[in-house]
Amino acid sequence: MTTQTDRLDRSVLKLAAVLVLGALAPLLDSTIVTVAIHTLGVRLHASVTTVQWVSTAYLLALAMAVPITGWSANRFGAKRMWIIALALFLAGSMLCGIAWNIGSLIAFRVIQGAGGGLMLPILQTILLRAAGRDRIGRLMAVVTLPALVGPILGPVLGGVLVGHLDWRWIFYVNLPICLAAIVLAVRTLEPDPAPTAAALDVTGLLLVSPALAAIIYGLSQVGDRGFGHAAVLVPIAAGVILLVAFVLRRTAEPLIDLALFRTRSFTASAALLFLTGFGLYGAMLLLPLFYQQARGETVAAAGLLLVPQGVGSLIARTAGGLTDRYGARPVVLVGIVFTTIGTIPFAFSDASYRLLAVALVIRGAGLSAVSLAVMVGAFRELEPAQIPHASSTTRIMQQLGGAFGAATLAVILQSQLTGHSIQLAYAHSFAWAIGFTVIAALPAWFLGKRSS
Repeated sequence: MTTQTDRLDRSVLKLAAVLVLGALAPLLDSTIVTVAIHTLGVRLHASVTTVQWVSTAYLLALAMAVPITGWSANRFGAKRMWIIALALFLAGSMLCGIAWNIGSLIAFRVIQGAGGGLMLPILQTILLRAAGRDRIGRLMAVVTLPALVGPILGPVLGGVLVGHLDWRWIFYVNLPICLAAIVLAVRTLEPDPAPTAAALDVTGLLLVSPALAAIIYGLSQVGDRGFGHAAVLVPIAAGVILLVAFVLRRTAEPLIDLALFRTRSFTASAALLFLTGFGLYGAMLLLPLFYQQARGETVAAAGLLLVPQGVGSLIARTAGGLTDRYGARPVVLVGIVFTTIGTIPFAFSDASYRLLAVALVIRGAGLSAVSLAVMVGAFRELEPAQIPHASSTTRIMQQLGGAFGAATLAVILQSQLTGHSIQLAYAHSFAWAIGFTVIAALPAWFLGKRSS
């Protein structure tokens, strides 16, 4: 039975609403820009290879900004850093809107990416400090709403903006959201406590940030070149070497606190966040391509056909409360089962649209349950002082897992397309995705059964 202490306070819900509004800007932006990439290339007279850097530059800047969030939140205060992140994203959006050529647009996307990379870990830090560990699940159900709304509204909004307004409006649309979020943050967020962090671990920053950028850049090249190409292997190898050097270092105040991995539930959650990039989120690369290539749908139609997955994710918001009550392990395992069931019909080339729509609802519910429960498992046993570092570390694992998952399934799909029909190639690729999803269940057994 839910008691008064189990419920989220109104003040926490108000705080969550203010922060979620700000988080909506980068999540909408990423989907809108994806839809508009072709239009940007035409309007700015850029080749496909060049215009892809509009997305790549943003992603690399985001990856490089994430490692600094834990230290910056402790050093300057989470409220101050949240406002700075919003201001960076606002400035980047405004500059992107006035970009005069493809080079300037790519440069300004770096500013946007830096702001976007700071946002989510700082958001988690502020809310987890406010709500406490016993109500993390319910809180995550609120916090992750933008991640569900973005993929549903983004393609539709992007299509409207590109089709009826100038391309610059895909960036100007962020301005009112960021301005409102900054004003509300100034008025609503509690003052920051006294700084607790030591001086910045500059050496660690020079190792981790370039490492993440190099690995993600290398993985982004896999789809076009394959895993064996130097453009893929060299940056990935360089990134791995830098990460190993960071891990082997000994310093009193590291940029990322590796002591977090002494906590079994956090280690299991981190492994899950990485592995789910293969089976759960890597398949997100396949879904829109499946509808466009195997079923012959337009980009807009493919976006609408994916809406049932978002609906399923919204339905599964109750997984947050269930995780608080029963622990992360059972919710993750059930979510993986749902995700697997929801992916199976895509492994059959003759599945009807109605069956695929129902499958996407089930898949969306499974994805949502896994995402919520894994994040709860990551933070459940940590002390408040560890939350900033944990927020940035979980974000890093999500980024790396998603990049590896997308790259792996891109290679699998490409190899299947060379020897099979389009329909059969996608069927085999989704079968691989199902296998990766099942493997992700292994570290789930190390999560807690019940909340403490």
